[in-house]
Amino acid sequence: MIPSIQRPYDASAVRSSRHRVLRNTYWLLALSMIPTVLGAVVGVQFALPVLRGGIGLVLFLAIAFGFMFAIEKTKNSAAGVPVLLGFTFFMGLMLTPVLRLTLGYANGPALIMGAFGGTAVVFAAMATIATVSKRDFSGMGSWLFAGTIVLLLASVVNIWLALPALYLATLVLCVGIFTAWLLFDVQRIVNGGETNYITATLSVYLDVYNIFTALLQLLGIGFGQRD
Repeated sequence: MIPSIQRPYDASAVRSSRHRVLRNTYWLLALSMIPTVLGAVVGVQFALPVLRGGIGLVLFLAIAFGFMFAIEKTKNSAAGVPVLLGFTFFMGLMLTPVLRLTLGYANGPALIMGAFGGTAVVFAAMATIATVSKRDFSGMGSWLFAGTIVLLLASVVNIWLALPALYLATLVLCVGIFTAWLLFDVQRIVNGGETNYITATLSVYLDVYNIFTALLQLLGIGFGQRD
């Protein structure tokens, strides 16, 4: 019987691999902001029609999940990055209604910059905690998934109820849930739970996107100034 040969565990190689995935994720995340901004500019400048109501939500989800399916299928090929960037351009277009509403305020540009700055602070804080903390946040996954489902259901219900209090509650909940998702997703990369930088970027991008849009709407509600 020939004894099996086991390779020695190379801790430095593992750390190097995880660091590479994290670095590539951050670079691709930064790159993804370019088509997002372009999509937003196109949407605002050409006043693209807004997807409203239940039909609009269904159409949005169909396109978004179609992109996500394509990203999953191409994540290990050369097409993965262009598909991801196409998705971020689409998500930029979807910012059209909230941006047009915000720009209707006298201090609209300041509100946009405030939401951008707030998102950047949240990202920096969560990324730092996820990287340096010894605490394992992987147990949050099931709770975050459940919270996201509740948030989605509440948002869908409020399409028909149009309750201001529920709308405000969903925005606050959105910021809290996706801030926690950001912590969870970055630590997964740091700990080696996510080894593909394209899907890692998709997860972190969605966290950042949702935090930004919720913060922007909250700032508009609290500080928007009419002419």
